[in-house]
Amino acid sequence: MESYIKNMLHKKGYTVNEDALDVIRECGDWYGNRRIDGFHNRVTVQGAPYELNRLNFAKRCCSDDANLCEVLEINAGNSHKESDETKQEGPDEQSKFINAILQASEFNTQYRKQLEKTSAEGTTACYIRLDNATILTNGKATKGDIRLNYVEADSFIPLTVENDIVTEAAFAGSAMKQGKKETTLVLFTKKENQYTAETHVFDEHGTEKKDLETIVHLGDVKPFAVMRNAEVNNLDNMTGYGLPKIHNAIPMLKALDLCYNVLYGDLDKADKLLIVNDLMCKFDDNGEPITPNEQAKKLFVLIGQDKLPDAKELVTEYNPEIRIEGITKAFELNLSLLSMMFGYGTKKYSFENGQITTATEFVLSRQDQMQELNRQRQEATRYIQDICHAVMWFSNTFHGTSFNVDEEIKVEFDDSLITDKEAELERVRNDALNFDIPELLQWYLESAYNLKPKEAENLVSKRNEEEEQDSDEEED
Repeated sequence: MESYIKNMLHKKGYTVNEDALDVIRECGDWYGNRRIDGFHNRVTVQGAPYELNRLNFAKRCCSDDANLCEVLEINAGNSHKESDETKQEGPDEQSKFINAILQASEFNTQYRKQLEKTSAEGTTACYIRLDNATILTNGKATKGDIRLNYVEADSFIPLTVENDIVTEAAFAGSAMKQGKKETTLVLFTKKENQYTAETHVFDEHGTEKKDLETIVHLGDVKPFAVMRNAEVNNLDNMTGYGLPKIHNAIPMLKALDLCYNVLYGDLDKADKLLIVNDLMCKFDDNGEPITPNEQAKKLFVLIGQDKLPDAKELVTEYNPEIRIEGITKAFELNLSLLSMMFGYGTKKYSFENGQITTATEFVLSRQDQMQELNRQRQEATRYIQDICHAVMWFSNTFHGTSFNVDEEIKVEFDDSLITDKEAELERVRNDALNFDIPELLQWYLESAYNLKPKEAENLVSKRNEEEEQDSDEEED
């Protein structure tokens, strides 16, 4: 984080948690497959420097975690604050509006990226902004385009945390404007349950652009959302931040890189060598042996007759050993330890018949480990709901709409990697029809079409009424 951002926050009475940012940066280095000083850079016993190869398994772990929290659909409900009796059939304008805003801000792409970063660094966030808005003299704003701004952990500063919920926060981010770096700091603070957004813009030299400073008075709906790792953060001095899953797994990630380098070294030195008596070779005027081609240069090692393993042999073949069995066992142990630190049991990654079983394949066979996944999905659901509620509030306040901010937001996750959803839905559908169980039919409609309970109940009731009507007509 830039020093001028820290100075601005200090002037306003806030401190930046450097301990938390150090942990986040360390985890970000492993996720980004960067060279870790003091580990990847080494020297031989002769003092020659060399660098360990990097397996980048941290990225693989975070990507597999993200696969299990992918979102299929977001149902934001009906468009106006009406009772169920007065709602009219027709397109769901509120849900369409929310999804249009999400699409305009590339939510699907950014959410997938944030899932990985949440696993890696513990925290991601998003705040609502108004582009091209008119700021009035009383601190209010009007019109403007509603957009989402996505923030990573190293640009997120919790200001006030109550019962482990971040109620006030600051966000810092840089962009390029006309080829020059521009950094924006946004503070969301709350007074008497009303939020205020304060924005400061700095040029590439860290000088604030006073003409771009704005203070906008908002309302009681939190204008930002925070997504954290659902696992309890056991690290000291990280209030407001989630637990970076990579942090506890760093020893295993180091061990995996070491295992890979042992394997790489064995393979790199695995070429067959032929030890040849110098009596069989020709030499040039400088006394250097003459080899007929590149293959011979690679395979032949020339030594004197007295140094041969057996003086009677003119050619000795040497085949270096590749220690597959020992390396495989070392990999297996480290993968099990890594799996335990990343969740889903001790077999999230394992060698099975020469292949590595991945997280999604393992969850299929260990349904008891779904509990941890469900906790993370609950965290992701709250994050998406907070974003949608804030978007609706912004639309009502600055665009004059009348969306129901208290409407339930339903989020459907992609279970295709975990269960055969089509087969399960087909089974429930058949049971509902064969045994005439309205509750099963309602559950089927909710799951198959991502309907809310009330919507599915209305459809079932309508179907039952039509069947009763048809039955009465037949009796007449």
